Amino acid sequence: METQFDSFIAVSRAIATLPGLPTLLGQPINYQRTVAYKQQCAAVLAWGRKPSARQAEQFAQQHGFPLLRLEDGFLRSVQTGQKESALSIVVDDLGIYYDASQPSRLEQLIVQPLSAAQLARAGALINAWRVARVSKYNYARELYPLPCLPYVLIIDQVRGDASITYGQADQHSFQAMLTAAKRAYPDCQLIIKTHPEVITGRKRGHFDLNALSQDKQIQVLAADVHPVALVEQAQALFCVTSQLGFEGLLWGKPVYTFGLAFYAGWGLTIDALTAPSRRLPVRLENLVYAALIAYPRYLDPETQCRCEVEQLISWLGLQRQMRERFPEKLVAIGFSWHKKPIVRRFFQGSEVVFKPKLPAIIEKDKTALLVWQRPTFKNETAGHVLGLEDGFIRSVGLGAELAAPLSWAIDTRGIYYDSTSVSDLEHILQHTDFTAELLARAEHLRNRLVAEGVTKYNVGAGQWLRERSCEAGQTRVILVPGQVESDASLRFGAPVLAKNSDVLQAVRLANPDAYVLYKPHPDVVAGLRKQGKNEAQAQHWCNEVLSDVVMGHLLTQVDEVHTLTSLTGFEALLRGKKVVCYGQPFYSGWGLTDDQVYLARRTRTLNINALVAGVLILYPIYLSRSTGRYTTPERALDELIAWQHEAKLPRWCQYIFRYVLTLEKKLTRNAR
Repeated sequence: METQFDSFIAVSRAIATLPGLPTLLGQPINYQRTVAYKQQCAAVLAWGRKPSARQAEQFAQQHGFPLLRLEDGFLRSVQTGQKESALSIVVDDLGIYYDASQPSRLEQLIVQPLSAAQLARAGALINAWRVARVSKYNYARELYPLPCLPYVLIIDQVRGDASITYGQADQHSFQAMLTAAKRAYPDCQLIIKTHPEVITGRKRGHFDLNALSQDKQIQVLAADVHPVALVEQAQALFCVTSQLGFEGLLWGKPVYTFGLAFYAGWGLTIDALTAPSRRLPVRLENLVYAALIAYPRYLDPETQCRCEVEQLISWLGLQRQMRERFPEKLVAIGFSWHKKPIVRRFFQGSEVVFKPKLPAIIEKDKTALLVWQRPTFKNETAGHVLGLEDGFIRSVGLGAELAAPLSWAIDTRGIYYDSTSVSDLEHILQHTDFTAELLARAEHLRNRLVAEGVTKYNVGAGQWLRERSCEAGQTRVILVPGQVESDASLRFGAPVLAKNSDVLQAVRLANPDAYVLYKPHPDVVAGLRKQGKNEAQAQHWCNEVLSDVVMGHLLTQVDEVHTLTSLTGFEALLRGKKVVCYGQPFYSGWGLTDDQVYLARRTRTLNINALVAGVLILYPIYLSRSTGRYTTPERALDELIAWQHEAKLPRWCQYIFRYVLTLEKKLTRNAR
């Protein structure tokens, strides 16, 4: 139960300026070293039992204020504390969790009886922790291959860690731990996990590494790895006070302790030290509920509001999943200057090296190649090749005007618009077992997209109303969206017709009584791409040519969309419109479109929600504008809607961007 205060005082500037802390505490923080007047119900903030906390203790005692000790929570962030502020803290009005010499608020919470609902929530949280594969920090990759089985994991700690001293342990505790592990598991490999900087000499651990190298039973692991796989496969964990002992319990492992860590002494671990009498046997759910639900406070990184632990686990789990998807090293071929930072953001967790052309030598097993649009390298020559393209919920503004994307498609087989071969998207749509939960999520996402009028680029200002067609005596309205005729989606997805003028003529011939609208591609309207052959004569085969109109609204006014491969066809399907395809776009062939060109590979019939689930949820990768981290399509939609209300760049800025982009293309061509 949280203690309420009207105000907080910090005598440390570092605490007073800590990002997110006022939100986590629920009140602003006043930085002051003297008290001009006594504030009612104020509390002084101290960071754990660091030396700097003594000043806060003295200040609180001098002025008669309560003292609250803060520390990072057990589920902290993606990066370490040196690089990123915490997304969780613990607040203790009695002590602090790692100080076993006196009671803490965590100890009191652990012994509190739980209701059936609370027990169930704790059990579900254990499962969620495992599924998300999270730890306190979540930036590093998991270790593969793992050490030879069977093994036990022995956790070293950096000398000077406050939890060691306050956990009533010392240097000898680590030696006792190693001896006990050798005795208890004589037939297992002993993996000592130490800090990476111990190997480099920047920090000191508790073991003589030279002496350990002579022991064949012992293997020292100093790699900076995510510990989950190590913990998951270990026979047991041996810890002094490391949090990894707690995580071992979450994974159902035997945990041996040699200090009084916060999770020791509750009958859940095999302890070398005698626990204080105030620590009584409890269920694992009691420990988990107290340590992960009742004791900490969590910050949603995307909204900057308080949230529950389940929300943060889900978000960090997404970061883990995305960071592990691709090889550790990536070589990006031929990317322009403005795309390079975007590539790094979409592949955070991997090292990206940029090259103007394909290197002569590639480590196929360790490296993947990144290419924009359709991969042209053969796998046996270049190893693992990933094709990149804009996603389907992209931005407010055109990519050709340097509007940063919210989503990318990253394809390991080909690319979604290339119908000459199977892409990851086609594989998803052909083979995925779409669960009821996933379909319900897709339906909700689709309804929001339609209600908000969202499309790929979200450009345009004008509106067209179907009353114009009624005045002409034509009640059926057909929209033909123009495409850039040099675009790869036409080269590889339109095997019969491939020109806007050809499609317009075919539509007019087949529908002489319809009111036909033609909307040129936004890049063509903006002068960023060339008109297609005979496209300037479009008015000969349609009733109106529309340029600057809002696509989301326009789709509500038409009855049908006839297209080669345009994404507008997919956006029309979302709105329940009839779609006729003269090419082979990714959304054709699934029983939802009237296909003029048959594609025999696509044999499955899908409903619209299954199509949405594959196209918008399972296939693309989304990146948050607010955090710079991976996000969900739902959150991307929230941010795109907010983006639409932001002030647009002045026209002169857009002209400068266009000039720079044109110059860049010329320089790139000359370099090649």
